[in-house]
Amino acid sequence: MHKNLLSMRRRQMLLAATGGAFSAALPLTVRAQDYPNRSIRIIVPSAPGGGADSNSRTMAAAMSQILGQSIVVENKPGGSGIISDMAVIQSKPDGYTVLMEIFSFAVNPALRKLPFDPVKDLAPVSQVLNMANVLVVPVSAPYQNLQEFLAYARANPGKLTYASYGNGGTSHLAGEMLARDAKIDWLHVPYKGGAPAVADLLAGQVSAYFANPISGIPFVKSGRLRALAVTSRKRLEVLPDVPTFIESGFKDFEVVEWNGMLVPAQTPPEVINRLHAAVVEALKDPEVHERLVRAGIEPVGNTPQEFAAFLQEQFNRWDVLVKSNNIRVE
Repeated sequence: MHKNLLSMRRRQMLLAATGGAFSAALPLTVRAQDYPNRSIRIIVPSAPGGGADSNSRTMAAAMSQILGQSIVVENKPGGSGIISDMAVIQSKPDGYTVLMEIFSFAVNPALRKLPFDPVKDLAPVSQVLNMANVLVVPVSAPYQNLQEFLAYARANPGKLTYASYGNGGTSHLAGEMLARDAKIDWLHVPYKGGAPAVADLLAGQVSAYFANPISGIPFVKSGRLRALAVTSRKRLEVLPDVPTFIESGFKDFEVVEWNGMLVPAQTPPEVINRLHAAVVEALKDPEVHERLVRAGIEPVGNTPQEFAAFLQEQFNRWDVLVKSNNIRVE
């Protein structure tokens, strides 16, 4: 009797132990299947009011309807995006903290010593969009097109200046790329943001600026700035008469101020796929699509694998330029 009772207790303990192990494994599966069941955060590495912030809020509103949960946009600017990167990397890999990454993410490895591995510590979800840069000059400038601009630059080495919204951004590296590919000598003038850069361009304090569509196109449309070329592979729908650098003779001259979503590396694949599907569906929404295209933005919505390949190409591209032009940041 005693032995039977002992045997029964052992069986109960064994069942409890195996049941506990099953329970411990179950939540990850359940969480992935039931995702999402609470609010999601999108971390943005820029201040409120900028392009990435505006794009994040547009996507958050659409994806919230698709996923059936509220999505809160949280701005964590500073450190060339590293502060926001670390906040997401250190969060739980459960899909409830998402990073809306920007261009600087692909340049930072070439310019800075990072406290993380951008490939190993973050998992791509989808490239959300592309924003080409537009080379703009004051309407009072003597050059009417890109060819005249470059002829002037070559005839006057060191005289022209170009603004940027900060070291290491698209406007800076597009200027460095043009200096390399067109063999011109001009001076980089970094500003603390796009607004002061555009203000000084309008005032004639600098010669040119590679503006993103949000900051540059309104002034082109109003006749206060002249657009010479765009850095995308094809012309922008909102500027159909402005040629690309590629069609102007500069092979592979493409600079895009992209936004894309990433999550911590250990996030379950089912959760990543659910987020990716929501991004694609949001970009197909007629209102979202029209809002982006009207602003000169190209919706993308590629797969996690395609986004990973895009990022690797960007890492390689900017590493080569940083080294060839000996670019340094303070």
